[in-house]
Amino acid sequence: MASLARALQKITLTSAPVVLTSVRHGHVPPPKPVIGHGKGFRRIVHFPEKYTVKPLEVTNLGGRDPETGRIAVKGIGGGIKHKYHWVDWKRVGPSEGPPQVERVIKIIKDGCRTASVALVAHGDKMKYILATENMKAGDLIKTSCHIPRIPVRANEGDAYPLGALPLGTQVHGIEIVPGLGGFLVHAAGTCATILRKVDNRVIVMMPSKKEFSLLENCMCTVGRLSNVEHGSTPIGSPQKNRELGNRPRSGWWQRKTGRHGRKLRRPPPVKLIGEKKDTNQEVVKLTFGGHFVKTPRAQFHF
Repeated sequence: MASLARALQKITLTSAPVVLTSVRHGHVPPPKPVIGHGKGFRRIVHFPEKYTVKPLEVTNLGGRDPETGRIAVKGIGGGIKHKYHWVDWKRVGPSEGPPQVERVIKIIKDGCRTASVALVAHGDKMKYILATENMKAGDLIKTSCHIPRIPVRANEGDAYPLGALPLGTQVHGIEIVPGLGGFLVHAAGTCATILRKVDNRVIVMMPSKKEFSLLENCMCTVGRLSNVEHGSTPIGSPQKNRELGNRPRSGWWQRKTGRHGRKLRRPPPVKLIGEKKDTNQEVVKLTFGGHFVKTPRAQFHF
């Protein structure tokens, strides 16, 4: 008994004092997940260190934060687990001489994106790119970074700088900074249009009708993206929507049918656009109290 007392005495002397805090005021909640900034909370793709055409493993998140487990996006849930095909967004070709020629091996439907992907090969290297509308196995596509004096007549799938293509060309996979890789227009059945050229910049109209002014040496791919009927195909059933990874809504939301009419709002006032008036003009006041005209006639007295 004495040895037990001595051991307890040593523990109390050597150990640090324990501060008991209230559970209610001392609890620090985990941080809330931040929406956006490149996080979709739908899946995590396990990328290897080196590029490969082997389908990659995927972890479905179901709308939850992978660290805290909290629900970040309520509309995500369920879904079929798909393999991810790693698309190489950079189309790099020679800056001088003839373009680089690649052959399309096959067209693949990727469950993690709306447009199909194409496996292309050049020499002993293979990579995935986004497939265009009429692309098929066996096609030859070209890639060049040269901007000639006369615009190039390119085919579907060819990659050229914006400054090398004629006006009215439909393109996708557009770079916003030279060397960044295809950044704009990835969705199925979409394309952008080259409108005009000003100095060393090219104005491109997006599918949303917005216009962007980009440098002429930004790379792009010619043609409209595949799976054009994606936007006009109905989902069909709640089960199919669940397979796509979308959770059902609460049921409280009802579409407005117009049963009770609509609000009558007055139109906004007309916005007058013209020259800006100068409000800093100096006001001159006259202090002379008599008549400006020395005449007996009253009609000339101002």
